[in-house]
Amino acid sequence: MKDKLNILVEKANLGDRKALELVIIEIKDLVFNLSLKMLLFPEDAKDATQEILIKVITHLSTFNNKSQFKSWVYSVATNYLLTQKGKRSKEFAMPFEDYADLIDLGQSNEVRYSKNEGELSLLEEEVKVSCTQGLLLCLNDLDRIVYILTDILEFNGVEGAKILKITAENYRQILSRSRKKIRSFLNKKCGLANPKNPCRCTRKIDFLIDQKIVNPKKLRFAKFSNRSIDLVHQISDLENSIAIYRSTPSFPAPQAILKEIKKTLNID
Repeated sequence: MKDKLNILVEKANLGDRKALELVIIEIKDLVFNLSLKMLLFPEDAKDATQEILIKVITHLSTFNNKSQFKSWVYSVATNYLLTQKGKRSKEFAMPFEDYADLIDLGQSNEVRYSKNEGELSLLEEEVKVSCTQGLLLCLNDLDRIVYILTDILEFNGVEGAKILKITAENYRQILSRSRKKIRSFLNKKCGLANPKNPCRCTRKIDFLIDQKIVNPKKLRFAKFSNRSIDLVHQISDLENSIAIYRSTPSFPAPQAILKEIKKTLNID
């Protein structure tokens, strides 16, 4: 039986403009969140999402209805993200060794910037999400997308391999390599993954503000979510390195994306 989204796609391919708009609404958040995990910076993710949605729409007639539409969308999105680099994310990406040095720098026991508990709570969350998502940029593009698909978005190896159009064996090897690197880094450096590590999100607040990596007046992540930092150790059936990522909520795609797409396609 075809699901609701596949039926909407059929109608859109027959020229139903309202159905096309509903298709965009259904997939815009998943495309944005994949882009955000790949590119870290919401500005880059917004631009990528807009380009991916246009590619999906202009190639909609090539969807053969033999699979779930969302899987096909992920395939289009990953293909784009593996060939296009976000400007800010490209500048920020660094080797694991350099990221480890960044983690070690500037840890302080007291936060100078603010003593307000509400503000500190938001800043701590901002550091947690920024730091762990930034760590993903230490992986090369293919390793990163494989890690995101399985350990964060929960696609199994067979599904992930189909999305990326690679063999299941190749996918498993890449996933194993990516997991090893992320797990090793977090267990050596992150206090959330291993309480023996000295680094805590609050200890990095002042340094990341000073380095302009975190802008307290324009938070990228914390304003959208409840504190995922409080959920990490509540996900008891997962190892900490995976729970750290899965605790981070999905973020809504900026409304401007839908407006731009509708304008481009002349949808009232």
